[in-house]
Amino acid sequence: MSRFDHLPDRARELASTVGERVRHVVPKQAGGLLEAGVALGALRTGGRVAVGFVRRNPVVAVALAAGAGALWYAARRKARQAENAPIEGSAKRVEARRPARTTRRRATTKTAPTE
Repeated sequence: MSRFDHLPDRARELASTVGERVRHVVPKQAGGLLEAGVALGALRTGGRVAVGFVRRNPVVAVALAAGAGALWYAARRKARQAENAPIEGSAKRVEARRPARTTRRRATTKTAPTE
C-alpha cells in the first residue's frame, strides 16, 4: 500500500479535529448569525424573482400594487372607526327622574308689601 491509500482516512481525521476545535472557538451566537444569513439569502432570491415577474407582467404588478393599497386603506379606515366607536359592554340605561318630594318644605320668609 502506498501513502495515497491512507490519504482519505487522514483527511477525515484532520477535518474532524479541526471541526471540534472550531466548535469550541466559535461563539454561541453563530446559530443566530447563520439564520440571519439564510433569511438575507432568501430575501435576495425573492427579490430577483419579483423583479423578473414585474418585467414580464407589468400590468399585473400595477394591479397588485393598487389592490394592496386599497386593502391597506380599508384596514386603516376600519381601525380609525374602531377608535371612535363606543366601547362594547353590558351597560344598563338608567332613566333620569325627579326626586320624590320630602315632607319638609323650605322655610319661606314673608315680607310685608311696601306701598
